[in-house]
Amino acid sequence: MLEKITSTIGQVGEAALGVVGIRVGTEEPPHTSRRLTDAVEIRRYEPRIAAQTTVDADEEEARQEGFRRLARYIFGGNGGKQKVAMTAPVSQSSAGSQKIAMTAPVSSTPGSDGWVVRFFMPSKWTMDTLPKPDDDRVTLTSVPAETVAVLRFSGGRGRDDVEPQMAALTAALRAHDIEMLGEPMTWFYDPPWTLAPLRRNEVVVVVPEGS
Repeated sequence: MLEKITSTIGQVGEAALGVVGIRVGTEEPPHTSRRLTDAVEIRRYEPRIAAQTTVDADEEEARQEGFRRLARYIFGGNGGKQKVAMTAPVSQSSAGSQKIAMTAPVSSTPGSDGWVVRFFMPSKWTMDTLPKPDDDRVTLTSVPAETVAVLRFSGGRGRDDVEPQMAALTAALRAHDIEMLGEPMTWFYDPPWTLAPLRRNEVVVVVPEGS
């Protein structure tokens, strides 16, 4: 009984921390990082696995629907009825440019072919051990190692909130003569009910290795 009460208190505490923007026990893909400017960092990610889905809708609706599909998968909507721990961030990019840069999810004109929403899988899983999604719209994909430039910001996630951050990231890279391999994409680390000023959001773009 005491264990059940303790577990419940822990779950309530984690939910409360999520509201104020503190991510509890959420794994992030391993990476190395260096600072390019006060606002921009360069990260190097090793190969990883993502569950992804493509949603043909506007950007906000696509993010919500994609999140629901992927959440069903990690909460047992799979062949083994297994729960898969969620990691951060959630990635969103335009489906149209996925066909152009196979190894680098990028963002372009919304709505051409929909939006790709990704959950990165915990590092303990492999393509052989991850359960197969029940939903045919959810697929598992291997993401190669990549180098990205990142600008972090808080606040809203709408287009009016994201575009100024994308412009700032683009300007910083141009000032340092760093090539962008596609257009910036967006990563989100917090649940939607987190207070906006405490959210961790990022605009991200793939850059050449060694940048």
